[in-house]
Amino acid sequence: MTGSRITKRPGNLSPLPNLRDYEGTCSTFSWDQAARLLDGLPGGAGLNICHEAVDRHLRHGRGGKTALRWLGKGGERRELTYGDLSLATGRFANALGSLGVQPGERVFLLMGRLPELYVALLGALKARCVVTPLFSAFGPEPIAMRAELGDARVLVTTPELYQRKVRGLRARLPGLKHVILVGEPPAGEPGVQGWDALVGSASSDYVIGPTDPESLALLHFTSGTTGRPKGAMHVHGAVVAHAATALYALDLHDDDIFWCTADPGWVTGTSYGVIAPLVTGVTSVVAEAEFDAQTWYGVLEREKVSVWYTAPTAIRMMMKLGADAVRAYKLPALRFMASVGEPLNPEAVVWGQEAFGLPFHDNWWQTETGGIMIANFPALDIKPGSMGRPLPGITAAIVQRRADASVQVVAEPGIDGELALKVPWPSMMRGYLHEDERYRKCFAGGWYLTGDLARRDEDGYFWFVGRADDVIKSAGHLIGPFEVESALLEHPAVAEAAVIGKPDPIVGEVVKAFVALKPGFEAGEALRRELLGHARKRLGAAVAPKEIDFRANLPKTRSGKIMRRLLKARELGLPEGDLSTLESDEK
Repeated sequence: MTGSRITKRPGNLSPLPNLRDYEGTCSTFSWDQAARLLDGLPGGAGLNICHEAVDRHLRHGRGGKTALRWLGKGGERRELTYGDLSLATGRFANALGSLGVQPGERVFLLMGRLPELYVALLGALKARCVVTPLFSAFGPEPIAMRAELGDARVLVTTPELYQRKVRGLRARLPGLKHVILVGEPPAGEPGVQGWDALVGSASSDYVIGPTDPESLALLHFTSGTTGRPKGAMHVHGAVVAHAATALYALDLHDDDIFWCTADPGWVTGTSYGVIAPLVTGVTSVVAEAEFDAQTWYGVLEREKVSVWYTAPTAIRMMMKLGADAVRAYKLPALRFMASVGEPLNPEAVVWGQEAFGLPFHDNWWQTETGGIMIANFPALDIKPGSMGRPLPGITAAIVQRRADASVQVVAEPGIDGELALKVPWPSMMRGYLHEDERYRKCFAGGWYLTGDLARRDEDGYFWFVGRADDVIKSAGHLIGPFEVESALLEHPAVAEAAVIGKPDPIVGEVVKAFVALKPGFEAGEALRRELLGHARKRLGAAVAPKEIDFRANLPKTRSGKIMRRLLKARELGLPEGDLSTLESDEK
């Protein structure tokens, strides 16, 4: 599969891609040039994300254009124009001021995909506060841990979430001075106010103060393999990368209807569900309901979505239903599909072509990078299973660490090593909160070391091998879990697969696979032997799994990433580490 390409671009090829001459654009690109996509605050007062995402569009005649098209899970619809968003975010910024909240103080958001979530996120940035969106399905402990680490001063949530998850934490969070509830607040509870009374009565006139592009804007928590989550700090200047990647990686044009399915509780949902599309000035769809394939196909059809950004887990779940389920819907507007969250298996890329008439374009980035770094671009061939090529302005390389903590760049293609990015770029994290030493260890010799193992081919495409701590060492071979999982997914019975290394006294580690089956297939010894034989035929005996266990579901983070390290911990009886992002699973 790694040698195949998708070169045909069926469907609507108009407008022409923003990035047509990849080599030429990369050779002339500069981040200073990209910054000219934005306006900056009036009078040279700096760079503020909310100004670039909302207020500046009024000066460019987009005040009446729909910015957010919200679809409630009960069938409700609400549209907010850029003018509406400007007024609403001004009210929220003034409401924070009326509470005495100062620039730089931390505003935490805990709610589902309601319009108020987007207003609060942008309004807090307008007020120059630091915003931390939390996933609404978090339990009390991960909420408390993040609020303690991040010094939360304001929390915006709903009455139901407050009652179930936050109320009992107030004594533990003395710094949390203000809770704003989107709904009716409980009577007589100190520090708790209703959104309508507080924000609805505030003035919409607000002038953004001077904003240093290097001032902290967003604090995103990412789970560690053990211990507490890491707080990645991002600045207002990151908006330059959001603007450039929206144009080049997602190919957004002025008349697009864009849908990013990620929740703003995760970095993808903030960077590309809120900031990037609004900075670009497009209309963005927000669907409150959680994943359901038929519901999602209906959204694509009814809302005439033209650019769709989703996740591998959702794609694999759609694949379970088959291509015929997609063909029942008319999707003539859909012209570009992209995926992020974890590597997209080659089968999913090809399935997109079969089901939608369009391939999924995988891309790669991390919470720490703040924006898309490597992508499959619309004007370039897709190599199914590849991460793609670096964005203009991004220099990526394969490196190997030396004993003295320096790194050696690997010049030859086809050699596995650690993926590294040349620093700096605008959306690069500026630190891990309270963990300076951990942050410093991410860099060496002018490179950011991603912790992902990859290889670069002769055409400059990068291929994911695995996390450095996921790679399996067996009888002298270095085996990346992703290639084994991809081979298993080619079997018609397999819906999901996860691979770990299991200690072995002879070869060091053997490959063990965990498999979830598609409907209509039954786990058993006969199917196990068939899958083992399939993998040996595809991969060879040295790389293929030696053991396969069947699971009804594989453990995933709430953003959809399969947690291999949790499977390994359970297999070996090791500590399970930070489980704050764990979605429900069956052991």
